[in-house]
Amino acid sequence: MKGWPVVAVVAALAAVPALTSANTVLNFMVGALIVALAAQGWNLLGGFGGQLSFGHAAFYGTGAYVTALLQQRYGVNAWAGAVLGVAAGALVGAVVGFLSFRAGLRGSYFALVTLAFAEVLRILANAAPLTGGAAGLLVRLDVRAANFQFASRATFFYVALGCVAVALLLTWSISRSRFGAQLAAVRENEEAARALGIDAFATKLRAIILSAAITAAAGVLYVQYYLYIDSDLAYGAGVSVAALLAPVIGGVGTVLGPVVGAVALQGLGQVTRLVAGPVPGIDQVLFGLMLVAAIAFMPGGLVGRRG
Repeated sequence: MKGWPVVAVVAALAAVPALTSANTVLNFMVGALIVALAAQGWNLLGGFGGQLSFGHAAFYGTGAYVTALLQQRYGVNAWAGAVLGVAAGALVGAVVGFLSFRAGLRGSYFALVTLAFAEVLRILANAAPLTGGAAGLLVRLDVRAANFQFASRATFFYVALGCVAVALLLTWSISRSRFGAQLAAVRENEEAARALGIDAFATKLRAIILSAAITAAAGVLYVQYYLYIDSDLAYGAGVSVAALLAPVIGGVGTVLGPVVGAVALQGLGQVTRLVAGPVPGIDQVLFGLMLVAAIAFMPGGLVGRRG
C-alpha cells in the first residue's frame, strides 16, 4: 500500500473542526479517534500478526489508570503521566506476551488468556482503594495545555488525531518492513516461519508490546478527555469488543481499516442509541450482530482483504 491514502484520510479528518464547531460532532469524532487508536493497536497484533486477542482492555485500562493515578495520587505532570501510562501498558503487554508465547499458546488459547488478564485487572481495579474502587477515579479539572487539558474540544481533537496519525504511520512502515514480513510469515504458518529462520517468539513479543503501547495511548486519551475512569470503562469487555470489532468492520490486517471501522462503529452506536433509546445493552447486541454479518458477508471489511 502506498502512503498517500493515509495522508488523505488524516487530511480529511483534520478538516472536520474547520467545517463545524459543534460540540456534538467534535465529541463524536474524539470518541471515534480513541476507538481507532485502540483498534490500530489490536490490528497490529491480531491483523498483521494473526494473534487474536479478546482482552486488549488490559492495555487500554492500564494506560488510563496509571495516567490518572500518577496525577491524582502523586502529583505527576499529566504529560509525563501519559508517557508513563503508555510505558505501563507496554509492560503489561510484555508480561502477557512472554507468559503466553513462551508457553506456546496460540489461537483460542491465547485469546482466552488475554481475556482472563483483562478480567483479573478489572476485578483488582474494582476492589483496590488506590484506584477508587467501584466509585472510580476523577482527574482534577485544571484547564491548561501544560496539564493536558484544553479549553477547546478542537484542540484535543487535533491531539487525538496526531496520535492516530503516528499509529497509522507506524503501521504503514511496519507493513513495508522486514518486521512486517516476519509478522505475516508467522501469521500464515508459524512452523514454516521458524524453518526459514524467523524467531517467532521474539517477533510475536515485539508485536504485542507495540500493540499494547498503542492501545494504552488510547486509554490515556480517554481519561484526559473525560477526566474520569472506573474499572468497567477501563477493563470492561466493551473496550475489547470495540478494539476487535472496528478492524473487522474496516478491514483486518489493513492500515486504514481500524480508522474506517471505528468511525462506522461509532456512528452506528450513536444511531442505535437515538432510535432505541436508553435500552441497556442494546448497542452491544447490535455490535454482536454486526460482527456476525461482517464475518459472513464482508470478510474483507470496508477497506478490503488483508494482503
